[in-house]
Amino acid sequence: MEEWAISKTIGKCFGTDRIIQPGEEYFAALAETGQELQRQDFSAEYWNEKHPAVYCFWKTKMPQPDQKKKIFIDDDMLFSFFERLSSETDAERLSFRFVLTLILMRKRKLKYDSTRNENGGEIWRLRITGTDRYADVVNPHLQESQIEQLSTQISQILQADL
Repeated sequence: MEEWAISKTIGKCFGTDRIIQPGEEYFAALAETGQELQRQDFSAEYWNEKHPAVYCFWKTKMPQPDQKKKIFIDDDMLFSFFERLSSETDAERLSFRFVLTLILMRKRKLKYDSTRNENGGEIWRLRITGTDRYADVVNPHLQESQIEQLSTQISQILQADL
């Protein structure tokens, strides 16, 4: 399994190369570049003016240099990312979605319902908590080390401890 090379913020607007100041709101995004997802940060001004085409995004603030890192992830943002990956067929993105599934199950946003075999693969059916909707997720049968690796990558992307 390949590792995605998605970096943490470098503190610059991808569109203008301007430094994003501590305390300033900005948009962190994942953009498709070929077969990879690349993190790109945009100042709020650039974002609102140019509306860059990205795969998914979230609004955040540049921390103060001495500020302790907040460990908070918006569940709606995680779930939105999970849903955006629902139609993907690429093995790396299926694996990424599966790890998001495990995180959302731990957060009690998804609840395991059943398993079915389809075209030689295993599909998990999960109920979306608080609704009568279901989501199907391919189980790529990842090894524990692969799950840890992807969890670390998701944590780095979102700058949070999962």
